[in-house]
Amino acid sequence: MVGQQIGQNLAYVNWVVLTGLAVGTFAAVLVGRFRTGATKGFLTFGSLCAAVFGFLAYLADTALPASSAGSPITPDPAFDQPRGLALAAFAGLGLAYTIALARGGRAPLLASLTLAAGGGAILLGSLGWGGGLPAAIPLLVQLAVLALATGGVFAAMILGHWYLVTPKLPEAPLVLLARLLFTVVALQVVLFVVWISTGVGSGARPFEPLIGPWAFFVWLRLLIGLVFPLVVSWAALQTARTRSMESATGLLYIDVGAIAAGTILAAGLYFGAGLLV
Repeated sequence: MVGQQIGQNLAYVNWVVLTGLAVGTFAAVLVGRFRTGATKGFLTFGSLCAAVFGFLAYLADTALPASSAGSPITPDPAFDQPRGLALAAFAGLGLAYTIALARGGRAPLLASLTLAAGGGAILLGSLGWGGGLPAAIPLLVQLAVLALATGGVFAAMILGHWYLVTPKLPEAPLVLLARLLFTVVALQVVLFVVWISTGVGSGARPFEPLIGPWAFFVWLRLLIGLVFPLVVSWAALQTARTRSMESATGLLYIDVGAIAAGTILAAGLYFGAGLLV
């Protein structure tokens, strides 16, 4: 019954994963563009991936059901159209920024507008599914951090491939992305403790989700979706620092799967049970 309730809300889980990939990947591209000497090839490809993910997220948004089946979450239809428009704008602006990068431009204004559109989609999703202000604030934090983790690990894994074909690249770009990824996953662990110990966003009693009917999935979220990626992210950072790029890329591959699984579990638990984890 519990697993079925998550399955009934897969459309919303899909939205969280695709939007997270889009916005998080684009944020990582901007870090690479303005803070490191990442290659034009990686930046262009990463931006293109973000735009494609954004378009897929827009398609997923248009297919969302009017209600979240068997869930305590009641979507507000007033935010549906603005949220879809924000995702469409993100995809279009992201494609334009990809073209600018391919031509060697910096286009900071275009980059800012694209990121703002993606952030706006996450904000509107939080308002539509979080019950309005101020209850939507914890959900906004959760979705934003999920996006940074999901898209960030994807971008870091893609960057690792550039070192496999261009070994003389400096290690600084991958080290920075790996360090930021480790920081984001560590922040997710802190947020998990906050959500579980306070019941913020869910109304559950402190630590109740750890022993309630959803406990199995909550523990999976903690162990497989947070603790394991934290260890793997730390290992990827250390191997990148020593220029063991093949090992770093392999670890990031594992990290992609673990963090994606954690994002799916977090989204499923929110839309299936109203739990922030």
